[in-house]
Amino acid sequence: GDLAVSHRVIADHLRSSAFLIADGVLPSNEGRGYVLRRIMRRAMRHAHMLGTKEPLLWRLVPALKTQMAAAYPELERANALIVETLRHEEERFRDMLGRGLKLLDDELGNLSGDTLSGEVAFKLYDTYGFPLDLTQDALRERGLSVDTTGFDTAMEKQRAEARANWSGSGQEETEAVWFDLRNTHGATEFVGYQSAAAEGQVLAIVKDGAPVSAAGKGDEVALMLNQTPFYAESGGQVGDTGMVSNEDGLVIEIADTQKRLGDVHVLNGTISAGKIAVNDLVHQEIDATRRDAIRANHSATHLLHEALRRVLGDHVTQKGSLVNEHHLRFDFSHPRAMNDNEIDKVEALVNRIIRQNDEVTTRLMTPDEAIEAGALALFGEKYGEEVRVLSMGHGAHEAPDSDAAATYSVELCGGTHVRRLGDIGLLKISQEGAVASGVRRIEARTGEGALAQIAAHEHVLHAATHELKVAVEDLPTRISKLVEERKMLDRELSETKKQLALAAASGGGGAHEEASREVNGTSFMARCLDGLPAKQLRGLVDDAKQQIGSGVVVFIGIDDGKAGIAVGVTDDLTDKYDAVTLVQAGAQAMGGKGGGGRADMAQAGGPDVNAADAAIAAIEKLL
Repeated sequence: GDLAVSHRVIADHLRSSAFLIADGVLPSNEGRGYVLRRIMRRAMRHAHMLGTKEPLLWRLVPALKTQMAAAYPELERANALIVETLRHEEERFRDMLGRGLKLLDDELGNLSGDTLSGEVAFKLYDTYGFPLDLTQDALRERGLSVDTTGFDTAMEKQRAEARANWSGSGQEETEAVWFDLRNTHGATEFVGYQSAAAEGQVLAIVKDGAPVSAAGKGDEVALMLNQTPFYAESGGQVGDTGMVSNEDGLVIEIADTQKRLGDVHVLNGTISAGKIAVNDLVHQEIDATRRDAIRANHSATHLLHEALRRVLGDHVTQKGSLVNEHHLRFDFSHPRAMNDNEIDKVEALVNRIIRQNDEVTTRLMTPDEAIEAGALALFGEKYGEEVRVLSMGHGAHEAPDSDAAATYSVELCGGTHVRRLGDIGLLKISQEGAVASGVRRIEARTGEGALAQIAAHEHVLHAATHELKVAVEDLPTRISKLVEERKMLDRELSETKKQLALAAASGGGGAHEEASREVNGTSFMARCLDGLPAKQLRGLVDDAKQQIGSGVVVFIGIDDGKAGIAVGVTDDLTDKYDAVTLVQAGAQAMGGKGGGGRADMAQAGGPDVNAADAAIAAIEKLL
């Protein structure tokens, strides 16, 4: 029956998921990660159908290991990662499923017939992240279906709008210009690996999106030359800046270098002196100091990538990077936040390799030869017939029986790098955080940037210890104590404000003198209370409802330039009055929108702090 089907689906999909995770695949919204997420969510959907209230799949991993780990030891090796990934993904899935099913139920309440429209299914997918296959599963249980043709139409409409927006940006026309120039002149020869300066012939000048034969002082131009030492932005590394000049007084300040059509280097800059024409011979010189800082950061990303794999596991793969002269940013697959110990280990390992001061070696190979030699390649990245293979460092394996002479990092990379690892100086991690589900980001600095960061942190520490009059090692304890004292004072202040507000609500004077009055036979208490935060209104309204026994209570709190409004209706009157309707009327009078809650209690806000009386009057009209 259905029970047996669900059991089989869970078992089969758990097995597939575990092997994929052990192989380094993590859930994501693209590529292999998306396939894994679909497999996992189908199993999770069936677990939900069985009535489970808590994440289930991760609890089944021990049973899977018992059955299969002897033949497949990778299940044991990746056990912690498998368990953590399954648990985290199922928690996210259950949150999403709960929201999605509620929205689906709301839509089905308005359904006539037995087919849900494709537009509604697409709205669930596009706005709320509820996948089509889950919508189909949920509908199938109720004997309903979804208009998949309508869903596809809505999807294509969105894509067409996106394409139209892109075309309207002018980028398409610009690309067409470079396509024609590429066909005429061929690719740019990059000579920047060997030199920071080079001569070159101007093949094309583009100004305001169109080719021109010449340009003069003040013009912003994009240049195409036969060869250049300027590295064009790619692989996460920013483009070079520098100067283009000639003996006739030409000076062009190059602000950026971009790549067009994969192999055309385009130098973007402003002519500050002289003039330039097609076929001119020019001298090109990059900002070498800036390039040195960039390549130190780029080489550090390779060392960081390998350190993350060794400390966190082989599942770590690069998901993106940014390398400029100031810092590096490295995105990688990992299901959870790194703890302080892991960050310290990664940083220490990278700095240990830097201190080896080994020479960085570069070899040209075919992609297949490079992979066979153990080089890491980025999944989904396109490589040409020949690739550059960067090898850095040696040894540093944790295992005592490992080969101490083995190369530390081997990766495919077309970027610019240091000649010796010692040129990096040192690496200091400044931040680790989430980018997306299953993707983490590390930001770090190298060399002088790292030293500046450490010095800045030391200045902050010195200022804090001086202000609090404690030693550095006692600082965390002192801060914790201050935070606790602040929380206690906040609680005392909150309670005092509440008591004062209650006293005022009971007739302590102000704009509304009486504690409560009769409106069409209903007891009505309404007060505007200065200095009361919106978060305290609910408790105050509950107390006031008990005080009047039967009636409607309206409290407006004005605090820090913001107005909050809460409406309470005693239980005996909820058939007659709806607190949500009442609070929405009050919020509208104060320039706000919406408001929500239950029939007996609702809250909202509004920007007009001077309209409290108008809000109370608007609510009173509905009684």
